[in-house]
Amino acid sequence: MFRCVRWWKKVPTRMGFEPTRAEHNGLAVHRLNHSATSSCRSMRRSQSSLSSVQALRLKMVDSQYYLPNDIGISKLDCVEAFRLLSPQEKMYAHYLSRASWYGGLVVLLQTSPESANIFVLLQRIFRKQNPVQLEQVAVEAGLSSEEYMAFLVYASGLYANMGNYKSFGDTKFIPNLPKAKLKALVWASQAFQEQPAEMEVLWDSCSCLLYSLEDGQKQLGLGDKGITTYFSGNCTLEDAELAQRFLDSKVNWRCIILICFTWHYSMLGDYASLMEKVCYYLQQAQAYAANDNQKKMLEEYSRSFTLGSVEAHKEGSRYWIKDKGPIVESYIGFIESYRDPFGSRGEFEGFVAVVNKAMSERFASLVSSAEVLLPELPWPREFEKDTFLKPDFTSLDVLTFAGSGIPAGINIPNYDDIRQSEGFKNVSLGNVLAVAYATQKEKLTFLQEEDKDLFIKWKGPSFEVQVGLHELLGHGSGKLFVQDDKGKFNFDQSKVINPETGEPVSSWYRDSETWDSKFTTIASSYEECRAECVGLYLCLNKQVLSIFGHEGQDAEDVVYINWLSMVRAGLLGLEFYTPESKSWRQAHMQARFVILRVLLEAGEGLVGLEEVTGADGKPDARITLDRSKIHTVGKNAIHRFLCKLQVCKSTADVEGGRALYDNYSAVSDSSAHNFLRLRETVLLRKEARKLFVQANTRVSGDNVELVEYEANQAGLINSFVERFQDDAEQLEADLLEMSKRDAPCWC
Repeated sequence: MFRCVRWWKKVPTRMGFEPTRAEHNGLAVHRLNHSATSSCRSMRRSQSSLSSVQALRLKMVDSQYYLPNDIGISKLDCVEAFRLLSPQEKMYAHYLSRASWYGGLVVLLQTSPESANIFVLLQRIFRKQNPVQLEQVAVEAGLSSEEYMAFLVYASGLYANMGNYKSFGDTKFIPNLPKAKLKALVWASQAFQEQPAEMEVLWDSCSCLLYSLEDGQKQLGLGDKGITTYFSGNCTLEDAELAQRFLDSKVNWRCIILICFTWHYSMLGDYASLMEKVCYYLQQAQAYAANDNQKKMLEEYSRSFTLGSVEAHKEGSRYWIKDKGPIVESYIGFIESYRDPFGSRGEFEGFVAVVNKAMSERFASLVSSAEVLLPELPWPREFEKDTFLKPDFTSLDVLTFAGSGIPAGINIPNYDDIRQSEGFKNVSLGNVLAVAYATQKEKLTFLQEEDKDLFIKWKGPSFEVQVGLHELLGHGSGKLFVQDDKGKFNFDQSKVINPETGEPVSSWYRDSETWDSKFTTIASSYEECRAECVGLYLCLNKQVLSIFGHEGQDAEDVVYINWLSMVRAGLLGLEFYTPESKSWRQAHMQARFVILRVLLEAGEGLVGLEEVTGADGKPDARITLDRSKIHTVGKNAIHRFLCKLQVCKSTADVEGGRALYDNYSAVSDSSAHNFLRLRETVLLRKEARKLFVQANTRVSGDNVELVEYEANQAGLINSFVERFQDDAEQLEADLLEMSKRDAPCWC
């Protein structure tokens, strides 16, 4: 095999682009494709010779790759928020939602080679027969009720994650029923009866990868660590670094590594048919915009998606920042870089939400107090932004969130140059928080019995405080030291001292360098860890707690549960660590594990973690937190660690930052705690992440109706079928064509 690196200048006349998370050098970096070769061999394992312990461990590992039949499914309630909108605002929200949903389909192509084909297969089945109608067909095809439910759960999971890899953790999931049973159901479906040849071809195009659990396909990753459609399969981390260095010096270029000079013609104008739909609906929304900022914002987004212009998207983001306090809030584009193994290229997402005025008042008070709170952070004044640009900070009830998953809070835009000098916005997604973190006592793992009732009472309120601090003063704080292309510095070289060394600052970002391009694979998790630490540190402030309505003993309980939640989350994070590749699959959970390590290292009895045997006779673990030492031992530990994180980030000290973060991220069996064994316990007792059912909107005459669905598998499936019913056949054909055009890169 001959490995060749080729470079093509981007053609700006085709629709579709995929910018990096921090495109302040104006690059239009397109998707790099992954070659995923896979045989169709079965994944049978012989367990006859395994010991009971080995069998239990194998079962725990295998359970990662299925969604359980009892997985939680919750409705994302926005009825009251939508009802209070004016007719104009409802029309605006409707068309933005349509743009978001069509753009969200891009994620299928960004996730795995097979995701788009599986999506089309499911859509064709359920367009002809809804889940209730299909049930009798399943019985006649020989499926048990449990097997049919497993099929519905799989379909729900694929829709909710926009692909067959979990959005939170990047692990593949496959149907929890035999392949032969699923094939029998497909063959018995009305869709197959009407178009047997087409359906068989569609099944053959995805059925092998749909069930495959080969090592390279169990999780998303680069090279031998997993599957990705951001890079070609022959691309290594070293290749990605080489590409990034080249791209840092060029404008509007992209690369793909080829084997045997294979030309991949579809790379010019990725996702064009989907971006065309996005632009159409953005243009429809303009007629209902509330002000000129919204109109210009939408114009720039349309120009961005039409021409592949990152600068246009940045310009749209500037208008978005200027649109203060809108009733209907939205953002759309290639935004977060969590799932790019190199940590730079953005995954598509779009959201539309309605302001919750009561909760937004609290966040506005937090913004007003920011300039008083920022000096309390543990780094010198010179390491903070010269001026704090007060952002919008609102609590929103989500109407639409299209993409691979729904977060609890957002701090955007992700363009570092805009964030540093022009500002940003924070949003907390209130109706997501209301259902995502509701907890049943019997499902609470790893806590002492005496902590469980308090945890249930204060988990929601404490997380609300943490999200507010995390987004506003976590992601919104800290300065990057930069030397621009003219040699000018944004700090005084002769005076600024590195508090960790006592010496003048000796490193910084050069003109085209960004946080993501410098810190690459650890950038996302490192930054989430920094923001989480800011939340822990500042939640100790009585003024902050008062803003959120917590005083006296209630305030102390909120602090205790916030810290206890973080410690527990650190342990739960082990689910998202892959020992075989020694890699983390989820940025936030890696960050929380790092914080757990920091607090354990603090000693003095602050945090306890012990392995025990549960009441069921199986391995268990128990976490304790000494609340009397949070304000002393805990605060001092976070103070020291947070300062180190910020100093490395400000000074572009990649070597020091990576050494620090990798050290605390390490999972082994040789430290004071056997984290590899604890990981097995976490897997044994893990609870699947909830799925959300979202409403649709529909124009009826001069009005917009909200169409709701039941909080179950059938409701979630029906919502997706009805979401794209107007042009279903053409849309499905477009998705299959885009997937087919990419196919040469998978071999």
